[in-house]
Amino acid sequence: MKKILSLLAAVCVTFSAAADEGMWLLPYLQKMNIKTMKERGCKLSAEEIYSVNRSSLKDAVVIFGGGCTGEIVSPEGLLFTNHHCGYASIQQLSSVEHDYLKYGFWAMSQAEELPAPGLEVRFIRKIADVTPEIMGSVPSIASQEEYERITDENIEALEKRLGDENPGMEILVRDFFGGNQFFAFVMEVYKDVRLVGAPPSSIGKFGGDTDNWMWPRHTGDFSIFRVYAGADNRPADYSPENRPYKAEKFLKISLDGVGENDFAMIMGFPGSTERYATSYEIDDLLKVDNPQRIFIRGERQEILWKDMIADDAVRIQYASKYARSSNYWKNSIGMSRGIEKLGVKARKEAQEASFQAWAEKNTLPEEGYVDALAKIREAVGDMSPLGASRQYLAEAFLSAVELLTPARSFIDMQRMEVKAEIKDPAAVKERFAAWYKDYSPATDRKVAKRMLTIARENMKELPSFYAEVVDKRFGGDIDACVDDLYDHSIFTSEEKVMALLDDYAPEKIASDPAVVMARSVMEQYKRLSEALKEPRKRYDEGHRKYIAGLMLQQPKKAWASDANFTIRLTYGRVLPYSPADGIEYNYYTTLKGVMEKEDPENPQEFFVPGKLKELYAAKDFGRYANAKGELPTCFLADCDITGGNSGSPVLNDRGALIGLAFDGNWEAMSGDIAFEPGLQRTIAVDIRYVLFIVDKFAGAGWLLDELQFE
Repeated sequence: MKKILSLLAAVCVTFSAAADEGMWLLPYLQKMNIKTMKERGCKLSAEEIYSVNRSSLKDAVVIFGGGCTGEIVSPEGLLFTNHHCGYASIQQLSSVEHDYLKYGFWAMSQAEELPAPGLEVRFIRKIADVTPEIMGSVPSIASQEEYERITDENIEALEKRLGDENPGMEILVRDFFGGNQFFAFVMEVYKDVRLVGAPPSSIGKFGGDTDNWMWPRHTGDFSIFRVYAGADNRPADYSPENRPYKAEKFLKISLDGVGENDFAMIMGFPGSTERYATSYEIDDLLKVDNPQRIFIRGERQEILWKDMIADDAVRIQYASKYARSSNYWKNSIGMSRGIEKLGVKARKEAQEASFQAWAEKNTLPEEGYVDALAKIREAVGDMSPLGASRQYLAEAFLSAVELLTPARSFIDMQRMEVKAEIKDPAAVKERFAAWYKDYSPATDRKVAKRMLTIARENMKELPSFYAEVVDKRFGGDIDACVDDLYDHSIFTSEEKVMALLDDYAPEKIASDPAVVMARSVMEQYKRLSEALKEPRKRYDEGHRKYIAGLMLQQPKKAWASDANFTIRLTYGRVLPYSPADGIEYNYYTTLKGVMEKEDPENPQEFFVPGKLKELYAAKDFGRYANAKGELPTCFLADCDITGGNSGSPVLNDRGALIGLAFDGNWEAMSGDIAFEPGLQRTIAVDIRYVLFIVDKFAGAGWLLDELQFE
């Protein structure tokens, strides 16, 4: 173990000047990155970006909601993020009468800002490398079971100690490099967050699914919120008496724009990458995981889309659900395409062959490096069929058939015996009311028929309700079974569920057809999860040893840990790219492209508001135009990001905000598995377009008075 710990320390002081790859940990910027960053043009010190003892850029960057990044841009807690990050809250606050998705929303004073129920913002207050505390007592030849037992005990003890030392804070301990390193994060969670402004979807989602992951891009992907606090500036539940959060650190805004080769850096919370995945995992991804996800989601999305374009109420109900599903659906398509086209598997195989030769020549069998790849290969082979079945249950039933959601909630209440909550059902009623607001039983019925059909056609082992209900009672007629389910389950009706909460008894739901179906699916899901535990342990051990061995094999290489939704920094340059022979893409787009993309035959994706046309025709761009008199909309940088970085600030060499990251490019969708330095680009909305929309289009210039410009 001492060998691995000392290796990690060595890794932190080496760096390859040629590499743009890397989602870097903030505590090691001084040792690993700042020299090269300055060579690239950065004018900040490492201390100005991340400091243990004083405020720094890090303090202006937050976790927004459950999976995005946001940034504080004023002393009054004003927050910028992407439109698609705020989309769920915008949708939740919308109705047919107040359709903020379609028409946008702009508060014209703080009094008009709308509370966003359930939305939270997390500030990172402290970061610490706790590897010695977690792994110091783990023997170097420990089995995976012993490793997990010791590290789990140490994590639990550390989280308790940090919780006692930081009252009111949320504590998170995460592993890095496959479990070879650990960091602790102390976070402060603010729960009163209010919607300030959002452009209409015709701007915020311009291009829709057609342009998603594509360049050139012309999407004004931003929304504006504000963080509120109690009288002591600490987190507080929503109250009209709360006041805007007083930010010690916030980002200044640059209107200077971007030029080719300009330095750019991004700080945020990248969600998940698998850069250390082997060829065996890639095989499973290409043959099982991605094809199943693409097919199942595609079938459901087709049904949702037809109902959404036919009915405004359904469109509002399912807008956020559809967007979330479609985003990862298209990501999976692009990822498979990129992996195959760019020869990622062959490169992984070459790395594995080199590693195996090194391990056999330079390490002892008991150290675990020689058989690391064999353990991964065997474990992946054992996990694949189990994982395929579990994925079908998750995608086609638990996620797709919404009727199972309230049924599962009541099953959980029975199992956990949460009697106190049911005796006082106000909070439970509030959660169910919010859920049913965005539920269409008619749409869900159509989805259920299709999902049950494709599951029967593709799953090797079906949940028990197929034999016990579909076949026994309905002679295998899925449509008849689903119609009976939706005709007789109380969970299709908000009113019946509310009445049940008023007079709850477990026997009232025991025979409900949705409960019967949900229990069957959940029981099979649990069996598969249990069966996956043993091969998963073998995989985790092989994965941990493989990563540690790679770092031992190449101690002078700069190794960056996979993303795990912890705060990171990446940097690069503003750059164009050439995706194929004869194709050259510029590094920025302008409002002209919005006008050129307008498509009356596809108004759901390429509609241009009349006010935007008027501003374009008059060339009324104000101070937001570039030197050529154009209004920039989006730009590219070769920074290393992934999901979770949505909404992240793109900063210039002085740390001022120049844009908001919102996407990656189609040609490098394999980037979560293998970084492609020549192709990989971050797509960002230009801050000048953001402010133009706020000022000229929305007439909400009062918000700009809060901002500070460099």
